[in-house]
Amino acid sequence: MNKVIIITGGSRGIGAATARLAAQRGYAVCCSYLRDLEAANGVVNEIMQTGGTALAIQADVSAEADVIRLFKTIDHSLGPVTALVNNAGIVEQQMRVADMDAARLNRVFAVNITGAFLCAREAVRRMSTKHGGSGGAIVNISSVASRLGSPNEYVDYAASKAAIDALTIGLSKEVALEGIRVNAVRPGVVYTGIHASGGEPNRVERVKQSVPMKRGGQPDEVARAVLWLLSDEASYSTGAILDVSGGR
Repeated sequence: MNKVIIITGGSRGIGAATARLAAQRGYAVCCSYLRDLEAANGVVNEIMQTGGTALAIQADVSAEADVIRLFKTIDHSLGPVTALVNNAGIVEQQMRVADMDAARLNRVFAVNITGAFLCAREAVRRMSTKHGGSGGAIVNISSVASRLGSPNEYVDYAASKAAIDALTIGLSKEVALEGIRVNAVRPGVVYTGIHASGGEPNRVERVKQSVPMKRGGQPDEVARAVLWLLSDEASYSTGAILDVSGGR
């Protein structure tokens, strides 16, 4: 059976690193992206130049129609999905809860929570032996923010990632007898562009002293954990949440 992986938000950061490593491990790769076609094509071209199979598909994971289109396109282009990495996520400007409005909360929760649920739903419908599938694996990208709360910065983001932890645990139990394993990786502070979205591009440098290892993480370090959880080496792991956080 061909190994087919969908990585949401696969155009940069942890998603791009995961896409490159998945291709090296023999997966046909689909990177979904929201706006940055150039970045997504860059990842795809890099994979194809090394003999891999990859394509980029635009999709807003918070829009149900887009998610359905994404998975149907993969069905026809690459074949049945065998692995999903729920990586797409956003932060808004650093802010206290007292200053957050409903529009902001809805944006964050729609992408970070609803998007992950919708993609997991479509993956389960295809992977589950109950629905005629051959099984598969899902890895959700959470964050140590779900444990730390991100006060004065992103309590909404932290709350959304706590929801991802709950999704991981609950869904893993639902589909444990249907050939699907569901796990999560909780990165700590990692050198990616998401910090600029929150208004502080150099945030890792500021907070790294609070990390026991006294450094930020690299996207490749997170990607290796993701690929392990997707692999047969993790065949007895489901409902697990693996911190890749330098001890934070």
